[in-house]
Amino acid sequence: MPHFRPVQFAALVLLAGVAVLYVIFGRPVHAPGPPASLARLQPVAPTTLPEVAFSDANGARHTLGAFKGRYVLLNLWATWCAPCVRELPALAKLQRAMPPGGLTIVAVNVGRGSPADTLAFLKAHDASGLTGYFDPDLGLMRVFGAFGLPLSVLFDPQGREVAHALGPADWDDPAAIAYFKSLSAHAAS
Repeated sequence: MPHFRPVQFAALVLLAGVAVLYVIFGRPVHAPGPPASLARLQPVAPTTLPEVAFSDANGARHTLGAFKGRYVLLNLWATWCAPCVRELPALAKLQRAMPPGGLTIVAVNVGRGSPADTLAFLKAHDASGLTGYFDPDLGLMRVFGAFGLPLSVLFDPQGREVAHALGPADWDDPAAIAYFKSLSAHAAS
C-alpha cells in the first residue's frame, strides 16, 4: 500500500471534495447557486433554445435566439393568472436592477387580448419596466410543455436552457437580485 505524506493526503482529500461538489451541483464550486428565495428555480440539463416566434407591442416578431449572448429569463404569464400578476412587479424590479447587457427578462403574455392590452396591463400592475411581448398562438407554451403558469425558463449566454421555475418566485428578493448580478458578471468575464 502506498505511503502518503500529510500534504499529499490533504491535497488528495481537497481534490476529491471539489470533484464531489462538482458532481453534486453540476457547476464549478465558485459559481453561486440560487438563493432560497428562488427555490422554484430548478436546474435542468442544458438544452438548445427553441426558435418559436412571438410578438412585441408593435407587432414585430422575435425569437429567443435574438437574445443570445446574455442570460435570459423567459416568463410566460397571462392576465387571468393571479400568481402571474402578483410576480410581474417583482420581475420588473429585477430587470431594473440588472446592469446593461446582463440578464434580460422576456415576459410573454400567453393569454387573451392584444399587444396593446398587454402593455396597458403591465402599466396598470406596476410592471411597465418590462417589454410587452405577446404570444397569441401559444407556441411557447407548446414548446415548453407548460401545463401551468407562471412558467419561467432561464437561458445562459450560449442560448441553452439551464433552469426553470413553475409557479411564482421572489424575483425581487435582494438575494435573488445578487444571484442574477453574479451570473451576469460570470458571463461577462
